[in-house]
Amino acid sequence: MRHNLGHKKLNRTSEHRKALLKNMLNSLIKYEQITTTLPKAKFLKPQADKIITLGKKKSLQNAKLLFSKLQDKKSANKVKSTLSKRYLNRKGGYTRIVKAGFRYGDKAPMAIIEFVDRDVEAKKVDKKIKDTSKDNKETNNQPKA
Repeated sequence: MRHNLGHKKLNRTSEHRKALLKNMLNSLIKYEQITTTLPKAKFLKPQADKIITLGKKKSLQNAKLLFSKLQDKKSANKVKSTLSKRYLNRKGGYTRIVKAGFRYGDKAPMAIIEFVDRDVEAKKVDKKIKDTSKDNKETNNQPKA
């Protein structure tokens, strides 16, 4: 019988597991798609769906609960403003897990967890744009032999 076996432990202490969940939730909300191991993705999926459901309900209590779960103001605001409007007519199933083969080093099963109807541009949030004018100046200023 499976009494008192409510969640996966992921071979971590409870504090480590909570921190892992919070960090993965923030990354998923920020980039809308992350690559992780399959057990972690399966652990994250129900929690991410609950976060979106919390964001859809407009009340001060839900806003405080959302911030307490995420501990990040930007992520909480994105859930309340962007994601809750995107999934307004959807009753559940806001995330999907796609299996992505096995990791090279230890053959761990990998998976991609992403939001359904995700914004493709969210993946490029932290990418720096290369300054091509700087490269052109360096090549033009080289002494000629």
